[in-house]
Amino acid sequence: MLRAPDPEYDVIVVGGGPGGSTVATLTAMRGARVLLLEKERFPRYQIGESLLPSTVHGVCKLLGVLPELEAAHFTTKRGGTFRWGKTPDPWTFAFAVSSKFSGPTSTAYQVERMRFDQILLDHARRNGVEVREQCPVVDVLEADGRVDGVRFDDPAGTRREIHARFVIDASGNRSRIHGRTGGHRVYSEFFKNIALFGYFEGGERLPEPNSGNILCAAFGSGWFWYIPLTDRLTSVGAVLRRDALEHVQGDREKALNRLIQECPLIAAHLADARRVTTGPYGEIRIRKDYSYCQEKFWRPGMALVGDAACFIDPVFSSGVHLSTYSALLAARSVNTVLGGGAGSPDETRCFEEFEARYRDEFSRFHDFLMAFYDMRQDEDSYFWTARGITHAAGSPLEAFVELVGGGASEEGALFDSSLVEAALEAGAKVQAQAALGESFDDEPVRENGLVPSADGMCWAEPPP
Repeated sequence: MLRAPDPEYDVIVVGGGPGGSTVATLTAMRGARVLLLEKERFPRYQIGESLLPSTVHGVCKLLGVLPELEAAHFTTKRGGTFRWGKTPDPWTFAFAVSSKFSGPTSTAYQVERMRFDQILLDHARRNGVEVREQCPVVDVLEADGRVDGVRFDDPAGTRREIHARFVIDASGNRSRIHGRTGGHRVYSEFFKNIALFGYFEGGERLPEPNSGNILCAAFGSGWFWYIPLTDRLTSVGAVLRRDALEHVQGDREKALNRLIQECPLIAAHLADARRVTTGPYGEIRIRKDYSYCQEKFWRPGMALVGDAACFIDPVFSSGVHLSTYSALLAARSVNTVLGGGAGSPDETRCFEEFEARYRDEFSRFHDFLMAFYDMRQDEDSYFWTARGITHAAGSPLEAFVELVGGGASEEGALFDSSLVEAALEAGAKVQAQAALGESFDDEPVRENGLVPSADGMCWAEPPP
């Protein structure tokens, strides 16, 4: 096989959503030549509107984009409210009950993804990423047993090829190249659900201080999400079991209205609302077969992040968290290999670390959600299940909040360092070490594993 020409870029990122923008920015910040190819023209519609604290105060802080998110005035999310399980009345959790998310980091945002994704993509541009929109990638290029570039169509429809040392697939559940890492996409036998969703204006809000919470309400055929995106706009979706397929046959408007009437809590919140029927929010959409996991997350020269690799279920809003967290892990791997100093971990160890940590986080959410779908339990049972899965030392409620807030990975970069400062000012050095601490990221998560560097941007050998 002929040797490929010298690469024009260090990294090609496929997809401009949160995962793609994150990995592109974090590698460009370390001096890499980064090209991001996005098949659509932003802003574009996307589902996945409820964020977790670890994304906002962890990844977005590393990116340096927090001031722009604050200026966007997205709806503040303090936790979640559930009508779930055998308890007849709604129950609420707050991120603030966990020390990892206390103080200024105890909130997240509900976001219009058109605006949120545009902010992250523009931020990538400002950090040196070359962004080309309306450039769908159709395949990867290979040489000497590794991926070394992509084949794509430019906005004029001309087929082009371009080379890079690494290709990161962040193109979502409809990725055309995810299978090129090897293996297959394995669909869940448990989460065979269908989502039917639309948007409403004028829906009721929960009482303060929880007006920005996501509301999840179980009913006979499944459950509803109710996400307050603005003072007026609400994202409303019904998640149904696969055996309830007949509920979404035919007219989608009638189907959604019928399901709303089956769920008294949601029906009451929408009593004075009207459905949006024009613009990007005017369509009633369906998503199905969305729970899956790729057999391999990487191969030499290529890695999958976000929905290109896996997705579970929308009930705890883990999609953007898994996407941006996996992008951080992939960026560390790329940065370490490109840095290439004496004694640096090699590519195999770096990307094995990426895949191991990504699968661990996916598994935590997956295993907990399987238990959470048991409607015979009450909230205390769910809290204890979370504690068993995460092996947390705190209370069951804290374990639950840390898991659903994206903090169960014990990943120091996902928590704001102001927690340490606040704890030190209060004279509670031991408490700071328990929550974050100097040795917080010094223990590898697997045999022969790596740990994050001090700045969270690379991998390093664990201390002796």
